Amino acid sequence: MSGNLSGIKVAILTTDGFEQAELFEPKKALEKAGATVHVIAPKAGTVQGFKHFEKGDTVKADKSFDEARAEDYDGVVLPGGVANGDALRMVEKARAFVRTVNDKHRPIAVICHGAWLLVSTGIVKGRTVTSWPSLQDDIRNAGGKWVDKEVVHDGNLISSRKPDDLPAFNRTLLEALVNVHAHH
Repeated sequence: MSGNLSGIKVAILTTDGFEQAELFEPKKALEKAGATVHVIAPKAGTVQGFKHFEKGDTVKADKSFDEARAEDYDGVVLPGGVANGDALRMVEKARAFVRTVNDKHRPIAVICHGAWLLVSTGIVKGRTVTSWPSLQDDIRNAGGKWVDKEVVHDGNLISSRKPDDLPAFNRTLLEALVNVHAHH
């Protein structure tokens, strides 16, 4: 699906330890569809990716959380990776960013351990999501309903479990953004 997403801006929020495929694959799919994608991290500069537990490729952060304004974006992607997911949930500016995008009812796409940030923002309450299985207790404790599915689309939340789910995850994200575009 190559719906034209020119004019759509998507933020990928990350820090060191992100799961490589879960950042690069959605980024590639979004850019191919014409969207502008900014990688946003606690500080500008290089961010270290991982392939499971091995160091992987790095990505350059386009902006820091201090520089980026959530109001400027039509959607957010939260890649997984244990270290990334665990660190990012403690970053107040990352939580505020996600809350702002959620308040605008814009797509928030989260995969694997990325769901920890959603738990920490409080927005999983009453929502159905999936994630890496080890997060299911956190999600249930935060008032969310956890299911084991390739992709779950509940309102503006799109969630997947692991890198194998990326094709469905990307497809669902692109469709959601095409709908945002239609209402631009």
